[in-house]
Amino acid sequence: MLSQKTIDIIKSTVPVLEVHGVEITKRFYQMLFSNHPELLNLFNHANQRQGRQQTALANAVYAAAAHIDRLEEILPAVVQIAHKHRSLGIKAEHYPIVGENLLAAIKDVLGDAATDDILQAWAEAYGVIADAFIGVERDMYASAEQAEGGWKGFRPFTVERKTKESETITSFYLVPQDGKAISGFKPGQYVTLKAEIPGEKYTHMRQYSLSDAPGKPYYRISVKREEACEGRPAGIVSAYLHEKVKEGDALLLSAPAGDFTLDMEDTRPVVFISGGVGLTPMIAMLNALAEQQPERQVTFIHQARNGEVHAMREHVAELVRSRPQLSAFYCYSSPTDRDRELGRFDKEGLIDLPWLKSVVPTMDAGFYFCGPVPFMKHINRVLKEAGAAPSDIHYEFFGPKGSLD
Repeated sequence: MLSQKTIDIIKSTVPVLEVHGVEITKRFYQMLFSNHPELLNLFNHANQRQGRQQTALANAVYAAAAHIDRLEEILPAVVQIAHKHRSLGIKAEHYPIVGENLLAAIKDVLGDAATDDILQAWAEAYGVIADAFIGVERDMYASAEQAEGGWKGFRPFTVERKTKESETITSFYLVPQDGKAISGFKPGQYVTLKAEIPGEKYTHMRQYSLSDAPGKPYYRISVKREEACEGRPAGIVSAYLHEKVKEGDALLLSAPAGDFTLDMEDTRPVVFISGGVGLTPMIAMLNALAEQQPERQVTFIHQARNGEVHAMREHVAELVRSRPQLSAFYCYSSPTDRDRELGRFDKEGLIDLPWLKSVVPTMDAGFYFCGPVPFMKHINRVLKEAGAAPSDIHYEFFGPKGSLD
């Protein structure tokens, strides 16, 4: 338990963290990787270059400081981060290293303003927060290992099949190399792929949503090839998977993880809204409902640039044809002449409030969405304007957690 003095000191630093938080976390990562370059094997280098990881950590530190006297309120965020840590292989012995470099970064950025009292208070607070993470993650590691078909660490899987879904997305069907059972998962969860790429100095970790329903003898991931664009380099791992990995090759996976999952206990209508490759967890959820709750009313909405990059369209069409309770609608932001000729889409442009309300039969439903961050910010705003209850709105960030406000 933290003393009231420590709590008061931590809360007094909240305004400072609001201003200098990202600067502190940028310095933290510089120090961490300089002092412990081996940890570069655990981090997504692209997220580091784009600043997403630094911002996510700054937000987490700020939230911890603001709620230091009621840490139970940030438990959902702890669990979400712990899922990612477990899937990456973050261990208890990493936390003292992180704490040492975080305190050093606070001192380095704030200078004399970081008094001994402040640094001591943060050291005590970090110990309490770290213990919370370590405890949650210990249970997650045990559950992943002890589950039927579960395993510890990373397990080799063989690429049984590689299927092109669109001009940019390819699916990989992965079966365990040892031929034994694989653990189940909840629709919406992901696996971490550890890529050891020839010519790359460090291991690259990437988390990919499982894109088919549970209960299969394989895991399926559907990967978008990330091309270079302004401010972002081409995806190293996605290019490797698309160009180099062949059927019969081996890939290393950790057991499924993640807290963005479909509520199978809810019998109300459900609405899935996806943008681009954000359809991957939505397809897993859609397939699970088609198999396990075929009577549940489902509205599937997908936003794509055009038909060339629209993945799994025919699969969804087959489900719609066989299940009258399922309807699907598509918005294309830049449709081709061929798209118009074939009537491939229902709306040109972006999903907006009037159109959404015209295709969604009721707002008393569960809403799940995923896609690029600007898309998710837009959808979150539209759903709130449409009257969806906050407790019915569920979403997943690909990568570090951000804000939709």
